[in-house]
Amino acid sequence: MYVEVALIAYVIDRIVGEFGFIRHPVVWMGDLIGWYEKRWYRDSVWRGVGLVIVVVGITLLISLTLQSSLNHLSTHYPLPTTLLASVLASMAIASKMLYDSIIHVIDDPASIRYLVSRDTEALTPSDIHKAAIETYAENLSDGVIAPLMYLILFGLPGAFAYKAINTLDSMVGYRNPRYEHFGKPAAYLDDIANYIPARITAILILILAPKYSSSTRYPLPATLCRQASKHPSPNAGYPITAMALSLGVKLGGPTSYDGQIKPKAWFGTGREAITTDDIRRALRLQPRLDILVVSVLMTGVLV
Repeated sequence: MYVEVALIAYVIDRIVGEFGFIRHPVVWMGDLIGWYEKRWYRDSVWRGVGLVIVVVGITLLISLTLQSSLNHLSTHYPLPTTLLASVLASMAIASKMLYDSIIHVIDDPASIRYLVSRDTEALTPSDIHKAAIETYAENLSDGVIAPLMYLILFGLPGAFAYKAINTLDSMVGYRNPRYEHFGKPAAYLDDIANYIPARITAILILILAPKYSSSTRYPLPATLCRQASKHPSPNAGYPITAMALSLGVKLGGPTSYDGQIKPKAWFGTGREAITTDDIRRALRLQPRLDILVVSVLMTGVLV
């Protein structure tokens, strides 16, 4: 049932995207995180552990109850139940929203400020294009491959528990004076949850867009691992490096956060100047990814 639900959910997300008339589960998760932080915040790892337990625990409780109810209904109404489960599961996938957000940057460069945490006021056009491509690569893992993987393996509880973990990291998983300790448990859990999906995503990017700079001195897998390991995140560097190698450009580099330039490694072996054509080339992976995902899931349903 999970593979069938994943297939329909992916198609629903690619066609419909977000349901604007429904309060998205991630928004509820964000509200819960904000409620806990407002009442229980302290720059303490144990308070951070409590936050993770509360948010992931409540998410699991609700989604397990939903999954149990759907399993019961499926014995009497299999088709409507599968469709309902697929609609719910599609809310854990963000493929269409990601694609639309990135392509919108081409027409409205200022919209990049909604997609990244870096300072955006003084970004050059090349910096904006680079940030868009990095965001697309990283979020292919966080917003598409990871939730699909956990949905296939564990159903709705797996998909939404992952979204809770990812939302926790996006809200408190920062190394700054406020979240250095409080956000550490969320950041570590997100690193664990994304370890496999990030590497799967990198492989998919290389397969679907196998164009990379011929100037690299190392075999491609070695280059990918060597460069990706230089990213501060144990996971984000893999899809970003894979995208850079595929497009023949350099991503990463020194970046401004909170008014301070932070040194970051370069990923890729090509040119540093990034254009809108590079964004379009990156987005050409999407239809290929759609065909691959749908084909694999359809095979899983038929087997």
